[in-house]
Amino acid sequence: MTEENINNNETKIINTACCHDCGGRCVLKAHVKNGRIIRFETDHDEEPQLRACLRGRAYRQRVYSDDRLKYPMRRTGERGEGKFERISWEEALDSVAEKLKLIKEKYDNSSILFVAGSGNQGMLHGVTSVGLMLNQFGGYTRMWGAPSYEGALFASMATYGTIMSGNSREDLLNSKLIIMWGWNPASTIWDPGTPLILSKAREKGVKIVAVDPIFTDSAAVLASEWIPIRPNTDTAMLIAMAYVIIKENLLDRDFIEKYTIGFDEYESYVMGKEDGVEKTPQWAESITNVPSKLIENLAREYATKKPAALIAGWGPARTMFGEQFARAAAVLTAITGNIGINGGYASGFMRAYYSRETIIPGKKKQEHADGAKIEKPKIKKLRPQDNPVDFNALPRKNTLFKLRGGTNPAKTRIHYNDYYDAILQGREGGFPADIKLAYIVASNRLNQYGNLNKGIKALKALDFVIVQDQFMTPTAKFADIVLPVNTFMERNDIAVPWLGSPYYLYLNKAIEPLYESKSDLEISKELAKRLGIKGGLLDMEEEQILKMLAAPRKDIKNFNKMKRDGYYKVKVDEPFIAFKKQVEDPEKYEFPTSSGKIEIYCEALAEMENPLIPPIPKYLSHDENYDSPKTSKYPLQLITPHNKRRTHSSLNMPWLEEVEAHEAWISTVDATSREINNGDLIDVFNDRGRIRIPAKVTERIMPGVICVYQGAWYNPTENGVDRGGCANVLTNDGYSPGGAFPMNSSLVQVELHSKKREDANK
Repeated sequence: MTEENINNNETKIINTACCHDCGGRCVLKAHVKNGRIIRFETDHDEEPQLRACLRGRAYRQRVYSDDRLKYPMRRTGERGEGKFERISWEEALDSVAEKLKLIKEKYDNSSILFVAGSGNQGMLHGVTSVGLMLNQFGGYTRMWGAPSYEGALFASMATYGTIMSGNSREDLLNSKLIIMWGWNPASTIWDPGTPLILSKAREKGVKIVAVDPIFTDSAAVLASEWIPIRPNTDTAMLIAMAYVIIKENLLDRDFIEKYTIGFDEYESYVMGKEDGVEKTPQWAESITNVPSKLIENLAREYATKKPAALIAGWGPARTMFGEQFARAAAVLTAITGNIGINGGYASGFMRAYYSRETIIPGKKKQEHADGAKIEKPKIKKLRPQDNPVDFNALPRKNTLFKLRGGTNPAKTRIHYNDYYDAILQGREGGFPADIKLAYIVASNRLNQYGNLNKGIKALKALDFVIVQDQFMTPTAKFADIVLPVNTFMERNDIAVPWLGSPYYLYLNKAIEPLYESKSDLEISKELAKRLGIKGGLLDMEEEQILKMLAAPRKDIKNFNKMKRDGYYKVKVDEPFIAFKKQVEDPEKYEFPTSSGKIEIYCEALAEMENPLIPPIPKYLSHDENYDSPKTSKYPLQLITPHNKRRTHSSLNMPWLEEVEAHEAWISTVDATSREINNGDLIDVFNDRGRIRIPAKVTERIMPGVICVYQGAWYNPTENGVDRGGCANVLTNDGYSPGGAFPMNSSLVQVELHSKKREDANK
């Protein structure tokens, strides 16, 4: 920690950082006077600068909010009613420990559900210490899947055998064309400096195209062309682009032959030999509402303006069958040879790592040259970090466990969107456990996952709910015990970059903990004593643990320098290019798939024999798509993207509310037909629920689509209408077989509630 005395030794500058799950990990310099943060500045040191956005700069208002949880509380009213009484830490911790022991003894450890969220992204605080404590207590039922990116993750594993795809941001300056497909980095950051790099690319003359139902900030500021597309149909357009590229022989056939398998099967589907339907731009136009000429032109540009970067965002993969979108994008990058080269981009999970030798994918070829399947590794001895409930469990159906770990394969785990059904149905419903207790950490779970009203029923059905948080969130209102946690500014931690950029952050403690709040580590230590847990990390001091966590990261050459500066920037010789080794030296290095090549046709998917996870990417419709019979009742497609003023459901602060109001974006066409004017209060509804929210009538969204940005807090009326504008009142709690969350796959209707704009929080 560096302390620089200024202003007559009254003010200290503490080098720390912002570490929410916003797409960035950024430097904050806290100016502290008389034990209180009076302002923040950000990185103005050597390049690349890790400059904070408006969310980090407004963080002081979160730290000093009157709404902070100040002391432990116990529920006194009905669950969800929000009535609590203040209790001591001794009472709270004793109560939590007693309930954990009771549930374990009466049922078993699988009856304890650990709900771990992304509200804290440090290496130590947040879910890490609590998970370790529960492991040592005998384990818990764990969930799998990530709502942000599970579809993209699954697709990357199936195609490349790894999630480490994409090139470093700096390499975009080598591209001749950049396609931002469902990607809005001007608002969602995607590593500090990404918008700056894109701005430089634009200034250099690189053409940038945005494909998105919304004319996003990124499209407005960076793109020279916006192509609006109907939600849930992106896969069809990508496949139609492949049709043009194949038909006009714009392929990189040498690349296909040398580095991929399964092109013939894909070509058969695209050209209509498999099913009699040619996937032409005209075919795609009827599905996507994108004119066929635009599809043709973009396909030709992408195939001929090489190198080109197709960056497939996570938004279109947050749909039912979102894996198909991510797979189709990856295949398009492969058949044009835009992988493993400067200026190209291996579209996939978008995990753009720099060249750390410890994490670069690419086993030497001779290690399994016979092409044998890679089996699940066998762990002989249970380690302290292993969850005993998961230990040596068989893999779930439809997992890619053979591909060096795959996507959380244990059969004992429950998909995050099965959470509510698992609680309500248990083993009788085919789930692996009868859930009795939920321990919720760093997660506004109820607010942030599909079908909120079903979630209310599930939380009410539990025997006991524990919530560790900083605010009385909609989820915390359903707790039996609420434990107040402190913020980044009140403890020390280390953060890794969000997308693997070459730096680390040290979050120096800037002020003493406010009120009676404690860190997650302190809470875990206290509970461990009551649960009879001894040894391991929970017996170590905070700095000891942080040094131990940093030690395996060989590129941190100087821990003390990182702590002093608040960051450690790793020097790199050149931008990271995913799969560069495989492309430059295929005789020595192969792709980390079972075949050793990019799998356009994935044998692991074929073995599943599930038509909803085909071995080649295909366009699949579903029962809440534009062509569903449900559209007669609910004709609008809802999308729930991220915006610039929140990080998921965190940072709902007055300063940020001034930046952008929470409104439902609706096109002029759809608003006019419903006699809705800008600012009118409208109801957005379907069979799952109803929200009340002001309308933003705009040409920046295509007709047939309505946008409610995710993260606003659920705030129901007495009859259950949500005045907070929580999008997940309306979203589906299903998921595709590969795990993709359908957050952008819901049909709704809209009607005028009042011509007068009201405060939705009253």
